[in-house]
Amino acid sequence: MRIFNRKARFKYQILEKVEAGIVLTGADIKSIRASRADINESFAKIKDGEVWLMNAHILPWMGSQKFSDSRRDRKLLLHKKQILNWQGKISGGNLTLVPLAIYVKHNLAKVEVALAKTKSKFDKRAALKKKAVNRDIEREVRGVKN
Repeated sequence: MRIFNRKARFKYQILEKVEAGIVLTGADIKSIRASRADINESFAKIKDGEVWLMNAHILPWMGSQKFSDSRRDRKLLLHKKQILNWQGKISGGNLTLVPLAIYVKHNLAKVEVALAKTKSKFDKRAALKKKAVNRDIEREVRGVKN
């Protein structure tokens, strides 16, 4: 089961994607498996040579004895070379790290993180217009078939 960041592809132009592991507690992984997580308002940040997932909302597991902060920072597991590469690109331009999805793969939680550039207002309007045109075309095609 994948939990997507639905706003990311609208707000950002995706340049590179990578799959990263995430450091979690036992209660957190159970919540992710039950789809009780939200990454729409989250972002990733490089601090001290490590990548951190900030503001991701993973609800506490109901049966857990220990109640932790649901929006705490969580460490992402990437290769050092990848982190240094992205750190150089981020410092050089208008780029940011955005989580696109969180999911479980082979019993391990993974986060799909992207290096992204912010879209301008014009680009967002063009995307909405293109989506509306495609929707109208689909509507016409279905009307002809019926």
